[in-house]
Amino acid sequence: MPDTAKISWKTAAGLVMANMIGTGVFTSLGFQLLQVQNTWSIILLWVIGGIMALIGALIYAELGTHFKKSGGDYIFLSETLHPSIGYLYAWVSLTVGFSAPIAIAAMAMNNYLNPIIRAGIYPGLAFLLFIPLTHIFSIKRSSQFQNLFTLIKILFILGLIGIGLSLSNQISTSALDFSGTWKNEVVLPGFAVSLVYVFYAYTGWNSAAYIVEEIENPGKNLPKALLAATSLVLVLYVLMQLVFLKHANQEQLLGQVEVAEISFKNIFGESGAMWVSILIGIQLIATISGYAWVGPRVTYAMAKDFKIWKPLSKTNSKGIPVRAILINTLFSLILFLSGSFEQVMIYAGFILQIMGTITVYSSLKVSKSKGFRSPFKPLLQYCYIVFSLFVSGYIFWEKPKESLAGLILILAGLILYKVDKKTGTRPVVDQ
Repeated sequence: MPDTAKISWKTAAGLVMANMIGTGVFTSLGFQLLQVQNTWSIILLWVIGGIMALIGALIYAELGTHFKKSGGDYIFLSETLHPSIGYLYAWVSLTVGFSAPIAIAAMAMNNYLNPIIRAGIYPGLAFLLFIPLTHIFSIKRSSQFQNLFTLIKILFILGLIGIGLSLSNQISTSALDFSGTWKNEVVLPGFAVSLVYVFYAYTGWNSAAYIVEEIENPGKNLPKALLAATSLVLVLYVLMQLVFLKHANQEQLLGQVEVAEISFKNIFGESGAMWVSILIGIQLIATISGYAWVGPRVTYAMAKDFKIWKPLSKTNSKGIPVRAILINTLFSLILFLSGSFEQVMIYAGFILQIMGTITVYSSLKVSKSKGFRSPFKPLLQYCYIVFSLFVSGYIFWEKPKESLAGLILILAGLILYKVDKKTGTRPVVDQ
C-alpha cells in the first residue's frame, strides 16, 4: 500500500525554505560586486528577486490547488499548454532543474569544508550521494529528516544575522556604500546580469507545489506554505547581504565564492571563521535533501506517461519513486564532476528562468481556478513575464556560452519527445 501520511503546512514551508536557502545567499554577493557596488543597488537586487518569487508563489499556489497533482510544472504545462511542453520541463528538471542545485550545494560544501578537512571533492560527493537515500523509505521519514536539518539551517541563519548586525565591524573600510551612485548602477546591463544570481538564490520558492498530493489540505496549506516561506526568506536574504557588506571590504569580496567565510573571519578570526564554514556546510544538507525529495516527483510524473521513462515510474511499497530518486542523483553527480561553480549556476539559472516564465504564462489558461486564485490576475502574470524575459535577454547577451548550452539542452528534450511515446498504463508498485 502507498504511504498515506501527509505533511503539514509548516513542514511544506520548511521544505520551501530549505530549498531556497542554499548556496546563493552565501555565494552570490562576490559575483554581484563585479557588476554593482552600491549597497542600495545590492538591496534592490534582493528585494526585486524576492518580489518576483512572491509573485511566482501566488501563481504556483493557484496552479497547484487547481490541479491537485504532484509533479509541479510537468502537470501544469501538460494540462494547460501541450504535453510536449510538460515533457520538456520534466526533461529540464531531471537534467538541470533539481540536479544542478544539488550539485552546486555539494560544490559549495567543498569550498567551505576543504580549508578545514582538506579532502578534495569527497565531502560534497559523499553528501550528494547519501542524502538522497534518506528519502527512499517513506514520507514520514523524509519529513523528519527535512524538519531537523531545516531547523538547524534557520537557527544558524538567524544566529549569523544577530551576531553580524549587533557587532561593530573590525575593519577600517567596509563594503557598505549608501551613496547616490545606485541611480547609475541600476540602468547598467551588469545590474540585470546580477539578477541571475539573485533569481538562482530564490530558486525553490515553488517547491511545495511539486508534492501537492503529500500535503494535508493543500487548498489551504499550499498557499500558506509558499507565501510564508518566501516572505521570510526575502527578509533573511536582505539582512544577510548587509551583514556580509558590513564586515568586509570590496577588495576582499570581489569575485569570491566564500563571502560568508571572508566576512566572519574579520569578526571571529581564523578559528571562528572555521566553525562558521563548518556550519554553512552542515546547513546545506537541508538544501540537498529538499531538492532530492521534490525533484524526483517531476521525473516520476513524466515516467507514468511516457515509454522511455517508464522504468522510473516504479515505486516501493510506501509509494516512494526510488528509481526516480536514483536517476536524479546520477544527473547531480554528472554536473558535480563536470562544471565550474559559476558556469553551472548561470547555465541552470538561464534555463530555469525560461521554463518558469512559460509556467507563469500557462496560468493565464486557467480561467476558473478550482482552488486558490492569485490576486490581480492577469496583471501579476504579465509583470512577471515581461521582467523575466528582460532578464533572460541580458543573460543571453552577457553569457552566450552558458545560455546556448541551455538552449541546446532544451532542443535535445524536444527531439526526445518526438521519438518517445505516451503510455496508457499505470505505474508498477513493488511489494
